Formats: sequence, structure tokens, C-alpha cells
Amino acid sequence: MLEKKFTVAGAGLVGSLVSLYLAKKGHRVDVYERRKDMRKEVIGAGKSINLALSNRGWKALAGVGIDEDVKKMAIPMHKRVMHALDGTLTDQPYGNDGEAIYSVSRGGLNALLMDLAEREDKVTLHFDEKCTDVNLTETKATFENSITKEITEISSDHIVGADGFYSAVRSKMQRQDRFNYEQRYIEHGYKELVIPANADGSHKLEVNALHIWPRGTYMLIALPNLDGSFTCTLFFPFEGKYSFNSLKTDSQIKDFFIEMFPDAVPLMPTLLTDFKENPTSSLGIIRCFPWTLEDKVMLIGDASHATVPFYGQGMNSGFEDCSIFGELMEEHGDDWKACFKAYEIARKDNGDAIQDLSLHIS
Repeated sequence: MLEKKFTVAGAGLVGSLVSLYLAKKGHRVDVYERRKDMRKEVIGAGKSINLALSNRGWKALAGVGIDEDVKKMAIPMHKRVMHALDGTLTDQPYGNDGEAIYSVSRGGLNALLMDLAEREDKVTLHFDEKCTDVNLTETKATFENSITKEITEISSDHIVGADGFYSAVRSKMQRQDRFNYEQRYIEHGYKELVIPANADGSHKLEVNALHIWPRGTYMLIALPNLDGSFTCTLFFPFEGKYSFNSLKTDSQIKDFFIEMFPDAVPLMPTLLTDFKENPTSSLGIIRCFPWTLEDKVMLIGDASHATVPFYGQGMNSGFEDCSIFGELMEEHGDDWKACFKAYEIARKDNGDAIQDLSLHIS
């Protein structure tokens, strides 16, 4: 296979992983990320939803030999623990014979994938670089440095849009004739909360489980972290009697949580601060097609099929994009037009299916 030069927009989870796949095949990869290098920043609470790695995600990680690296930061969750309003707990196993999904920190996993990508001689990461334009036919991408304001135009053989829900690469592709595009927000958003570790560093809830407080039109979940804490996420309507817009005062917030999540409140000493200060984030889906333009440009991950998190397969689907693309690179060799076309055909129906399942559960 002849060495090619790839420009990847986005150094998130999928952008970092697809860069590893490309480098392992002998290609030169430059990754441009609009945000700062998260590895040099303090990763705190805010907009992160802890991730649940399933078999399709592990397969993709194993495909570039990094699954054992990731396992060091993952906690197996063998079951759901459902928390009823009266405090009753119900276990729902995820499988048989020790089968599990795994809790991982989004920020921690992203940082690790960046580290592993940079260990490859053929991968270079660039930060504070916002994609401002893409010349689809000439495979040129333009980036503006958010600090220096310097404009750089990059020419390459192929461009990969791994730049998420608000993809700049996809935005340019949308201007093509007969490009289908749908963006849909749901009525729910989410907010990150926390259950801290005990004083001795142990977990306050059963550690090898995903904890869920289902309450009809909304729910609270908690996933374990290695430091003894749980990252909690409240999925909640924006409008209505019980909603982000209706809970304004300390007493309203406190009364609501005591009424609806009575066994969780004693475990959350910073609840009021977290609820008031952590951002409220929206949830939506992206559907589009085609995902490729000849052998020049391709979309991957959330840029092509962003989904809501209720089925727990958004990241896993993006990782599976990478592993399937890796298999197709092997199959098609230097025929990149055939490879790109086979990739979008193989993944489009799967992307739609995950979205349908996720919306149905919500």
C-alpha cells in the first residue's frame, strides 16, 4: 500500500483512533483540533458523560493493539442496579459468565488515545486550530490558530472529518447537490453531577455496576471512576413542571432531589453547587448522506451519525467505524475510491439503527 497523506479534523475519541488505524497502515496523518490540548488542562466536571465501552468498542481498540492500555483505566460493570423511589434495589445483569460493559472517563480515554497516537512516528497533533474552510475537490483544508490568528492551508491526499456534531467538514459537504442532512434536538438535556469517594477512597455504591434512578420522563445515572467517585448524569427535560427551566432556587432543587432521588441525595454533598454551576447541555442526532466524496473526503463518528446516549453506543459505533474502515483499507489496498464507498455503504444503516434504538429508549 502506497503511503498517503491524511488530514484529520478533530482529535476527539474517534479522530484519535482513526489516526492510529491510518498510521498502522503506513500513512502520514496530521490531526487538527480546534480546542486546546486537554492533556495540559485540568479536566474537571462539566459536559462529560462517562462512557460505557462494549464489545464493538473493545474490538476496535484491539484492532490497533491498544485494548490492554485502555483496560488499565476501565471498570467492569456486570449489571445495572435500578434504584426505585422507595429505595428498593433491583439488579439486571448485562450478560452471563462475567460479561460486562466497562466504565471509562471520557477525558481520560481521549487523553490516552492522543498519547498513543503521538507515539506513532507518522502522526502529528495540532491544537488550537479551527477548521474554517474545506476545498472538497482539491482536498485542501484551511485552519485558523485561535491564539496567533495565523491562517494555514493544508493540502493532502485525503481529508477525514472527525470533528463531531458541529462538523466543519460536513458543513462544507452539505453544500453539494443532493446531500441529505437532518439535525434534530430532543426535548431533554443533561447535566453532570458527582458522588465523591468515601474518605478512605472507596466507592459509596456498588462499584461494578451502572446505577440508574429511572423516573419516567427523566432519570439519573451513575458510573464508577477509579478514584472512588461516581460521575452522575441527570437526563432531564428543558421545559415542564420538573425541568431545567423550572428548578431555579436552592429549595426547588433540593426539594426535587429529595422527593425523586432520596437515596442519592445523602451521597452528593456538592449537589446544589454542581447543579447550579455545571453547564446544561443539549442532546440531538445528526443524519446525513453521503459520508464520502470520491476518494477525497470522508466523515466518521459523530460528524456522520451523532446520536443521543440512552442506548450507550455512540462512542462504540464511532469506534466501530474505525475498525470497519481499517478492514476495508486492507481489502481494497490502493483503491481508495472503492474503500471510501464501501465504508459509507457498510456503516450508514448501522448508524441509523443505533439512532433509532437510542431514540426509542429515550
